Amino acid sequence: MLNNIVAGLGALCSAPALIGILLGTIIGLMVGSLPGLNDSITMAVLMPMTFGMDTELAMGLLIGIYCASACGGSIPAILLKIPGTASASVTAFDGYPMAQQGRAGKALGIATMSSWVGGMVSAIVLLTLCPFLAQQSLRFGPPEYFMLTVLGFASVVGMAGENVGKSIIAIAFGLLIGCIGMDPQTGSARFTFGNMYLQDGISLVPMLIGLFGITSIMELFESFHGNEIIAALKEQKNKITKVELPNWKECKELLPTWAQSTVIGNIIGIIPGAGMIMAIFMAYNQAVASNPDKKFGTGVPQGIAAPECANNSVVGSSMVPLLSLGIPGNSSSALFLSALTIQGLRTGPALFNNTPDVAYMIVLGFLLSNIIMLPLAIGYTSLFATAVLRMKREILSGIVIVLCVTGAFAVKNNIFNIYVIIAFGLIGYFFNKFHIPQSPLILASILGKMMESNWIQSMVFSHNNLAVFVTRPLSCALLVISLAFIVIPMIKSAKDKKKGVAKA
Repeated sequence: MLNNIVAGLGALCSAPALIGILLGTIIGLMVGSLPGLNDSITMAVLMPMTFGMDTELAMGLLIGIYCASACGGSIPAILLKIPGTASASVTAFDGYPMAQQGRAGKALGIATMSSWVGGMVSAIVLLTLCPFLAQQSLRFGPPEYFMLTVLGFASVVGMAGENVGKSIIAIAFGLLIGCIGMDPQTGSARFTFGNMYLQDGISLVPMLIGLFGITSIMELFESFHGNEIIAALKEQKNKITKVELPNWKECKELLPTWAQSTVIGNIIGIIPGAGMIMAIFMAYNQAVASNPDKKFGTGVPQGIAAPECANNSVVGSSMVPLLSLGIPGNSSSALFLSALTIQGLRTGPALFNNTPDVAYMIVLGFLLSNIIMLPLAIGYTSLFATAVLRMKREILSGIVIVLCVTGAFAVKNNIFNIYVIIAFGLIGYFFNKFHIPQSPLILASILGKMMESNWIQSMVFSHNNLAVFVTRPLSCALLVISLAFIVIPMIKSAKDKKKGVAKA
């Protein structure tokens, strides 16, 4: 492992990798601070452009964007009460009141420091856990991989809370998309409607560009609020001085919140399909429960530290199941799957055994990106944040549309992919309108094919004996965990209902 780390460090110290991480971190901070854009949209738009890039440059660029955008989203959330990213929505609860009290610099400092702490811990988790899981995955056969996909779906359903029905709808739709193309067993065409372009199925890259890029543009067109942003900036102009990082005494007070938020963020990040939103709400609720003497929502520092630490903790840990097992932790990490495929790389043990320099370069890249994110975030927030926020949304939307169309066409130089991004842009728009989560759809479209092929191989291997899933220890353990993900939330929900009835 030490030799592989040295090889990865050598690849990371190359000029393309360093330039990519530096540039990606700057872009991530800018994108995160622009309401309406986020890491997923930016990576989806830029991903087709990585076709002609060196692997080090392409991976470094995406790593920087992914790490920094979650931190950048706190800037408009604190200054304007308009979250730059969905993961910063909870930060506004206490960040904006603190800014209204004339402590915007302190609020931005707490958010930046918390993001850095969460990011660093998740990068260390990625470095220590990912190679271990990759080696363990060598013990996986078709039954284990099938149950692993079942675990992914179970985690989505189990953690959906009151949104179970909508999550199941999204999963079913994603599985339907995964069925498009040639049957892996018989070779017959499914749901192609005589269209030759659908015989290979729906390409992941255009689908993600449509779901993130086109959907975001439609929503931006629907509600431009540029005048509101400029008015809010004028109101805050005299109150913002510079970013004030928490001092040693404040860090000691925030340390318990950071500790519990990083644990929550890393656990949620590793679970496929859970995502940042769940992590930030869980971390915030835990902070409220741990500080009953504080009135959250009035500018409490722990109310900023908890969600910011949790969302950046998800970043590195969400790459653990992707790199080691080939299963994306969330929709953003799913984009890395496409980027690795573009570069001709496969996730799982093959990545660590065949190309250890690239595998460890990616892992160490998350660590480096978080290290340089702190000074860059301080400088960017103090000097450029308000100027970037004044960018006209009309111009920005036009640029994004051009990049989306160009990027979709660049995938195999196929004009059919432009129709794909339009179709999935509409799907994503209506999903958002009806509050149907997109992450289960993306996860199901990726895992569907994996589930089908491993089911077929398992049945051939066992001569159509379903007992193969319970007689093999690893497969049985994954089945038990999957059942726990579904049953435990059901029991908790039933208990909560009984308590509600008793109180009534």
